[in-house]
Amino acid sequence: MNLRLVYKLSTIALCCHAAFALAEGAPDREIDAGLKRIEHIVVIYAENRSFDNLYGLFPGANGISRAKQAEFTQTDHDGRILPRLPKVWSDKAGLIKGDLPNRPFRLDEPPFNQGLDVKTPDLVHRYYQNIEQINGGKLDRYAALSDAGGLTMSYYDGSKMPMWKYAKEYVLADNFFMAAFGGSFLNHFWLVCACTPYFPDAPDKLKAQLGQDGKLKRHTESPASALDGPPKLYDNELTPDGYAVNTMQPPYQPSRVPPAPGGDPRYADAHGHPLPPQNFTTIGDTLSAKGVSWAWYAGAWQTALADGMQASDARRQVIYSRKMPSLEAHHQPLNYFARFAPGTPDRERHLKDGSEFIKAIESGKLPQVAFYKPESSLNEHPGYADVLSGDAHIAQLIAKLQASPAWAKTAIIVTYDENGGLWDHVPPPAGEGWSDRWGPGTRIPAIIISPFAKRGYIDSTPYDTTSILKFITRRFGLEPLPGVRKNAGDMVNAFDFGRR
Repeated sequence: MNLRLVYKLSTIALCCHAAFALAEGAPDREIDAGLKRIEHIVVIYAENRSFDNLYGLFPGANGISRAKQAEFTQTDHDGRILPRLPKVWSDKAGLIKGDLPNRPFRLDEPPFNQGLDVKTPDLVHRYYQNIEQINGGKLDRYAALSDAGGLTMSYYDGSKMPMWKYAKEYVLADNFFMAAFGGSFLNHFWLVCACTPYFPDAPDKLKAQLGQDGKLKRHTESPASALDGPPKLYDNELTPDGYAVNTMQPPYQPSRVPPAPGGDPRYADAHGHPLPPQNFTTIGDTLSAKGVSWAWYAGAWQTALADGMQASDARRQVIYSRKMPSLEAHHQPLNYFARFAPGTPDRERHLKDGSEFIKAIESGKLPQVAFYKPESSLNEHPGYADVLSGDAHIAQLIAKLQASPAWAKTAIIVTYDENGGLWDHVPPPAGEGWSDRWGPGTRIPAIIISPFAKRGYIDSTPYDTTSILKFITRRFGLEPLPGVRKNAGDMVNAFDFGRR
């Protein structure tokens, strides 16, 4: 073959390669151009519900009807199939009901008849327990590890929820997982930084005790079978190497740890072992670095601040009061970071009361990125809140956003921090780019609402909580946070920018 022909063929090949590259890049460019039309992103973060618990009966979604027997049959601690579900236990109420078949059951039907407006007992939702409940994807130890017995297998007909209507009109993500194993504390950190907080030189009394199998050690008096009662475990707030995976208190008020006697009332007493101030990079840091306006709004924030700064021996009336207004201190992740310490400009600029969220919506002064955390009675957490009140509250906020000047350029993501100890039949994603020491955990609901969202769409793209960070990062061209999972979707599949 002569050199001129070789050159000509090579040139054709290069041109074709460039053409293919341009064609492949075109959809990304179109998506990014569409994303720029979104000027406001609102994240509403509710509490403690698995997908199947609320949306397991949603038409067309991967719900209860698709659960295979192997995905819902529960086993005892030794791996044997339970002949029935353990009795539903509650620390306060004692035995509620026994003799339930070993399968999911409707809580709003006989013999329970507990509707969406009824508060249920709380269920254990902690780091090591969640790992053992998932059991490598078998999903068969939820009942055995629960402190509420068979309640973990309960679900509702959620069609009576106001948010169900938004899920039908816009996008319901049915493959969205909580980023971290366990509870609210750790998953709030993963929402803002995709990171697990660390407590250097922590006292041993705060650390969990593990066996050679990596599971929590059991007390000698722990029941041999889940049918005889909840397990008794050597659990605690920290891993043996000092990572905070279960609820610890913030170093700043509002905190369950009061100020030191005679000390600065804005700080929690160090002798009460609050989590030391953290210095990981947060989504707030990356937004601020780009000059993007943002705020974390929390219901009852201002009243809780005043409550926390009372004298150390004064009784708290708002922090964990569970009476309206009430604030859960461990639901405020940025209050753990040194950048947002009392007296800093960033604290005053970005940590705001929930009432200011309403004012920002109504006045057309919504920041470019807004996180909203409902106060305790409206967050849907089992034990102290019902589903319906919180769901109606969120729906009211969305109606306000739809009536606001910002609506035409807004994207809203409504999701839950974690599953609250409730079973779900879809195993978390595993493998490189997905699973790591911290998660992801159980599947949770997520609803995407926007003029740019697809209509009546079920999005089965694999997502986790870090997908929210990916979405914000892509829209505003931010520095990516290192903990965000490589294979988690960035949520753009929920949008159709050709609609407008």
